[in-house]
Amino acid sequence: MSISITMLAIVVVMNAVNFIDGLDGLVAGVCLIANGIFFVYSYILTRDSGATSYFNLATFLAAVLIGACVGFLPFNWSPAKLFMGDSGALVLGLLMATSAIAVTTQGDVNAFDPERFGRSQLLGAFIPIVLPLVIVMLPLLDFGLAVFRRMRAGKSPFAPDRKHLHHRMLDLGHRDRDAVLVFYAWTAVISLAVLLMYIATRQDWPGGYMVGVVFGVVGSAACLVVTLMPSHRRPGPPVETAPTTAPGPTTTPVETTTPAKTADSSTMEHR
Repeated sequence: MSISITMLAIVVVMNAVNFIDGLDGLVAGVCLIANGIFFVYSYILTRDSGATSYFNLATFLAAVLIGACVGFLPFNWSPAKLFMGDSGALVLGLLMATSAIAVTTQGDVNAFDPERFGRSQLLGAFIPIVLPLVIVMLPLLDFGLAVFRRMRAGKSPFAPDRKHLHHRMLDLGHRDRDAVLVFYAWTAVISLAVLLMYIATRQDWPGGYMVGVVFGVVGSAACLVVTLMPSHRRPGPPVETAPTTAPGPTTTPVETTTPAKTADSSTMEHR
Protein backbone atom coordinates (compact mmCIF):
# COMPACT_ATOMS: atom_id res chain seq x y z
CA MET A 1 0.00 0.00 0.00
CA SER A 2 2.85 2.42 0.74
CA ILE A 3 4.18 2.01 -2.80
CA SER A 4 0.74 2.66 -4.29
CA ILE A 5 0.21 5.77 -2.15
CA THR A 6 3.68 7.04 -3.06
CA MET A 7 3.03 6.62 -6.78
CA LEU A 8 -0.37 8.29 -6.47
CA ALA A 9 1.10 11.24 -4.55
CA ILE A 10 3.82 11.78 -7.15
CA VAL A 11 1.41 11.66 -10.09
CA VAL A 12 -1.10 14.00 -8.41
CA VAL A 13 1.49 16.62 -7.45
CA MET A 14 3.13 16.50 -10.88
CA ASN A 15 -0.18 17.13 -12.64
CA ALA A 16 -1.28 19.72 -10.08
CA VAL A 17 1.83 21.82 -10.71
CA ASN A 18 1.41 21.39 -14.45
CA PHE A 19 -2.24 22.49 -14.34
CA ILE A 20 -1.42 25.96 -12.97
CA ASP A 21 1.12 26.65 -15.70
CA GLY A 22 -1.04 29.18 -17.52
CA LEU A 23 0.57 32.57 -16.90
CA ASP A 24 4.11 33.86 -17.27
CA GLY A 25 6.08 33.35 -14.07
CA LEU A 26 3.26 31.61 -12.19
CA VAL A 27 4.70 28.12 -11.70
CA ALA A 28 8.29 29.26 -11.21
CA GLY A 29 7.33 31.83 -8.57
CA VAL A 30 4.91 29.60 -6.68
CA CYS A 31 7.46 26.77 -6.60
CA LEU A 32 10.18 29.20 -5.50
CA ILE A 33 8.12 30.42 -2.52
CA ALA A 34 6.88 26.95 -1.60
CA ASN A 35 10.31 25.35 -1.73
CA GLY A 36 11.93 28.25 0.11
CA ILE A 37 9.55 27.70 3.03
CA PHE A 38 9.94 23.93 2.73
CA PHE A 39 13.74 24.31 2.87
CA VAL A 40 13.50 26.23 6.17
CA TYR A 41 11.03 23.68 7.53
CA SER A 42 13.19 20.72 6.54
CA TYR A 43 16.27 22.29 8.13
CA ILE A 44 14.47 23.01 11.41
CA LEU A 45 12.95 19.54 11.40
CA THR A 46 16.39 17.93 11.00
CA ARG A 47 17.86 20.09 13.76
CA ASP A 48 15.05 19.35 16.19
CA SER A 49 15.19 15.62 15.53
CA GLY A 50 18.76 15.49 16.89
CA ALA A 51 20.41 14.31 13.67
CA THR A 52 24.21 14.34 13.58
CA SER A 53 24.25 15.74 10.03
CA TYR A 54 21.95 18.39 8.62
CA PHE A 55 22.36 17.13 5.06
CA ASN A 56 19.45 15.06 3.76
CA LEU A 57 17.64 14.37 0.49
CA ALA A 58 14.60 16.55 1.24
CA THR A 59 16.66 19.67 2.00
CA PHE A 60 18.93 19.01 -0.97
CA LEU A 61 16.03 18.74 -3.43
CA ALA A 62 14.46 21.91 -2.01
CA ALA A 63 17.75 23.77 -2.52
CA VAL A 64 18.01 22.48 -6.10
CA LEU A 65 14.49 23.65 -6.88
CA ILE A 66 15.14 27.07 -5.34
CA GLY A 67 18.23 27.52 -7.51
CA ALA A 68 16.43 26.37 -10.65
CA CYS A 69 13.47 28.70 -10.09
CA VAL A 70 15.68 31.68 -9.21
CA GLY A 71 17.63 31.21 -12.44
CA PHE A 72 14.56 30.64 -14.60
CA LEU A 73 12.06 33.18 -13.23
CA PRO A 74 13.70 36.36 -14.66
CA PHE A 75 13.41 34.90 -18.17
CA ASN A 76 9.87 33.62 -17.57
CA TRP A 77 8.51 36.86 -16.07
CA SER A 78 5.93 38.63 -18.21
CA PRO A 79 6.61 39.20 -21.04
CA ALA A 80 8.36 35.83 -21.03
CA LYS A 81 11.44 35.11 -23.10
CA LEU A 82 11.47 31.43 -22.11
CA PHE A 83 8.55 29.11 -21.47
CA MET A 84 8.55 26.21 -19.04
CA GLY A 85 6.17 23.87 -20.83
CA ASP A 86 5.05 20.46 -19.61
CA SER A 87 8.60 19.13 -19.43
CA GLY A 88 9.52 21.84 -16.92
CA ALA A 89 6.34 21.90 -14.80
CA LEU A 90 6.21 18.11 -14.51
CA VAL A 91 9.82 17.95 -13.36
CA LEU A 92 9.16 20.60 -10.70
CA GLY A 93 6.16 18.63 -9.49
CA LEU A 94 8.16 15.40 -9.45
CA LEU A 95 10.96 16.89 -7.35
CA MET A 96 8.55 18.62 -4.97
CA ALA A 97 6.65 15.38 -4.40
CA THR A 98 9.91 13.49 -3.92
CA SER A 99 11.22 15.97 -1.34
CA ALA A 100 7.92 15.87 0.56
CA ILE A 101 8.02 12.07 0.65
CA ALA A 102 11.68 12.04 1.65
CA VAL A 103 11.08 14.32 4.64
CA THR A 104 8.74 11.72 6.18
CA THR A 105 11.71 9.37 6.64
CA GLN A 106 13.86 12.08 8.16
CA GLY A 107 14.97 11.92 11.78
CA ASP A 108 13.60 9.92 14.66
CA VAL A 109 9.90 9.14 14.43
CA ASN A 110 9.60 9.06 18.23
CA ALA A 111 10.71 12.69 18.36
CA PHE A 112 7.31 13.69 17.00
CA ASP A 113 5.18 11.57 19.28
CA PRO A 114 1.92 13.48 20.02
CA GLU A 115 2.15 12.38 23.66
CA ARG A 116 5.13 14.71 24.10
CA PHE A 117 3.12 17.79 23.18
CA GLY A 118 0.01 17.34 25.28
CA ARG A 119 -3.59 17.74 24.22
CA SER A 120 -3.36 21.53 23.80
CA GLN A 121 -0.48 21.21 21.32
CA LEU A 122 -1.70 18.13 19.49
CA LEU A 123 -1.89 20.02 16.19
CA GLY A 124 1.80 20.76 16.32
CA ALA A 125 2.63 17.07 16.39
CA PHE A 126 1.02 16.55 13.00
CA ILE A 127 2.39 19.67 11.28
CA PRO A 128 5.42 17.73 9.91
CA ILE A 129 2.88 15.74 7.88
CA VAL A 130 0.60 18.66 7.03
CA LEU A 131 3.13 21.23 5.82
CA PRO A 132 4.43 19.29 2.77
CA LEU A 133 0.81 19.16 1.58
CA VAL A 134 0.09 22.80 2.38
CA ILE A 135 2.91 24.17 0.21
CA VAL A 136 1.18 22.71 -2.87
CA MET A 137 -2.35 23.53 -1.69
CA LEU A 138 -3.14 25.96 -4.52
CA PRO A 139 -2.00 23.58 -7.29
CA LEU A 140 -3.86 20.71 -5.63
CA LEU A 141 -7.00 22.84 -5.28
CA ASP A 142 -6.91 23.87 -8.93
CA PHE A 143 -6.25 20.27 -9.98
CA GLY A 144 -9.11 18.89 -7.88
CA LEU A 145 -11.59 21.48 -9.12
CA ALA A 146 -10.58 20.88 -12.73
CA VAL A 147 -10.98 17.11 -12.49
CA PHE A 148 -14.35 17.42 -10.74
CA ARG A 149 -15.60 20.03 -13.19
CA ARG A 150 -14.65 18.06 -16.29
CA MET A 151 -15.85 14.68 -15.07
CA ARG A 152 -19.18 16.19 -14.04
CA ALA A 153 -19.52 17.48 -17.60
CA GLY A 154 -18.75 14.01 -18.97
CA LYS A 155 -15.34 15.02 -20.30
CA SER A 156 -11.86 13.67 -19.76
CA PRO A 157 -10.11 14.99 -16.62
CA PHE A 158 -7.34 16.24 -18.92
CA ALA A 159 -9.61 17.98 -21.44
CA PRO A 160 -8.47 21.63 -21.75
CA ASP A 161 -10.74 24.46 -20.67
CA ARG A 162 -10.54 28.06 -19.55
CA LYS A 163 -11.81 27.74 -16.00
CA HIS A 164 -8.60 27.36 -14.02
CA LEU A 165 -8.05 29.59 -11.01
CA HIS A 166 -5.71 31.88 -12.92
CA HIS A 167 -8.27 32.23 -15.71
CA ARG A 168 -10.91 33.21 -13.17
CA MET A 169 -8.51 35.82 -11.80
CA LEU A 170 -8.23 37.35 -15.25
CA ASP A 171 -12.00 37.32 -15.62
CA LEU A 172 -12.30 39.25 -12.35
CA GLY A 173 -10.28 42.03 -13.92
CA HIS A 174 -6.72 41.29 -12.81
CA ARG A 175 -3.89 41.86 -15.22
CA ASP A 176 -1.53 38.96 -15.89
CA ARG A 177 1.16 40.21 -13.54
CA ASP A 178 -1.35 41.13 -10.84
CA ALA A 179 -2.89 37.66 -10.94
CA VAL A 180 0.55 36.08 -10.60
CA LEU A 181 1.40 38.28 -7.61
CA VAL A 182 -1.90 37.36 -5.94
CA PHE A 183 -1.02 33.68 -6.33
CA TYR A 184 2.39 34.39 -4.79
CA ALA A 185 0.69 36.05 -1.82
CA TRP A 186 -1.70 33.15 -1.22
CA THR A 187 1.14 30.63 -1.39
CA ALA A 188 3.31 32.62 1.02
CA VAL A 189 0.53 33.26 3.55
CA ILE A 190 -0.71 29.66 3.72
CA SER A 191 2.76 28.11 3.87
CA LEU A 192 4.13 30.61 6.39
CA ALA A 193 1.09 30.16 8.64
CA VAL A 194 1.69 26.42 8.98
CA LEU A 195 5.45 26.94 9.36
CA LEU A 196 4.81 29.41 12.20
CA MET A 197 2.52 26.85 13.85
CA TYR A 198 5.36 24.33 13.79
CA ILE A 199 8.04 26.74 15.03
CA ALA A 200 5.83 28.17 17.78
CA THR A 201 4.89 24.70 19.00
CA ARG A 202 8.46 23.41 19.04
CA GLN A 203 9.91 26.56 20.62
CA ASP A 204 7.12 27.02 23.19
CA TRP A 205 6.17 30.48 21.97
CA PRO A 206 3.40 32.26 23.90
CA GLY A 207 0.11 31.10 22.47
CA GLY A 208 1.63 28.07 20.74
CA TYR A 209 0.26 27.36 17.30
CA MET A 210 -2.25 30.21 17.65
CA VAL A 211 0.52 32.51 16.36
CA GLY A 212 0.35 30.78 13.00
CA VAL A 213 -3.45 30.67 13.07
CA VAL A 214 -3.72 34.43 13.63
CA PHE A 215 -1.17 35.10 10.89
CA GLY A 216 -3.05 32.80 8.53
CA VAL A 217 -6.43 34.39 9.23
CA VAL A 218 -5.19 37.97 8.85
CA GLY A 219 -3.12 37.14 5.77
CA SER A 220 -5.95 35.20 4.13
CA ALA A 221 -8.37 38.07 4.75
CA ALA A 222 -5.96 40.51 3.11
CA CYS A 223 -5.40 38.17 0.16
CA LEU A 224 -9.14 37.68 -0.22
CA VAL A 225 -9.72 41.43 -0.41
CA VAL A 226 -7.02 41.83 -3.05
CA THR A 227 -8.38 38.85 -4.99
CA LEU A 228 -11.98 40.05 -5.10
CA MET A 229 -11.17 43.73 -5.63
CA PRO A 230 -8.73 43.98 -8.55
CA SER A 231 -7.01 47.30 -9.10
CA HIS A 232 -8.00 47.33 -12.75
CA ARG A 233 -11.25 46.42 -14.39
CA ARG A 234 -11.56 45.28 -17.95
CA PRO A 235 -13.51 47.68 -20.15
CA GLY A 236 -16.97 46.48 -21.00
CA PRO A 237 -18.21 45.88 -24.54
CA PRO A 238 -18.71 49.02 -26.65
CA VAL A 239 -22.20 50.47 -26.61
CA GLU A 240 -23.84 50.21 -30.02
CA THR A 241 -25.41 53.41 -31.34
CA ALA A 242 -28.09 53.69 -33.99
CA PRO A 243 -26.72 54.70 -37.40
CA THR A 244 -27.42 58.27 -38.40
CA THR A 245 -28.55 59.12 -41.91
CA ALA A 246 -28.79 62.46 -43.67
CA PRO A 247 -32.35 63.72 -44.21
CA GLY A 248 -33.70 63.50 -47.72
CA PRO A 249 -36.65 62.18 -49.61
CA THR A 250 -34.71 59.31 -51.23
CA THR A 251 -33.04 58.08 -48.08
CA THR A 252 -33.67 54.39 -47.45
CA PRO A 253 -32.82 52.75 -44.16
CA VAL A 254 -29.87 50.40 -44.40
CA GLU A 255 -29.90 47.39 -42.09
CA THR A 256 -26.65 47.10 -40.14
CA THR A 257 -25.67 44.02 -38.22
CA THR A 258 -22.93 43.60 -35.68
CA PRO A 259 -21.49 40.08 -35.56
CA ALA A 260 -21.83 38.56 -32.14
CA LYS A 261 -18.72 37.53 -30.29
CA THR A 262 -18.54 33.78 -30.44
CA ALA A 263 -17.03 31.42 -27.94
CA ASP A 264 -14.19 30.63 -30.33
CA SER A 265 -13.17 34.28 -30.66
CA SER A 266 -13.31 34.67 -26.89
CA THR A 267 -11.05 31.68 -26.51
CA MET A 268 -8.56 33.01 -29.04
CA GLU A 269 -8.47 36.35 -27.24
CA HIS A 270 -7.04 34.84 -24.11
CA ARG A 271 -4.65 32.33 -25.62
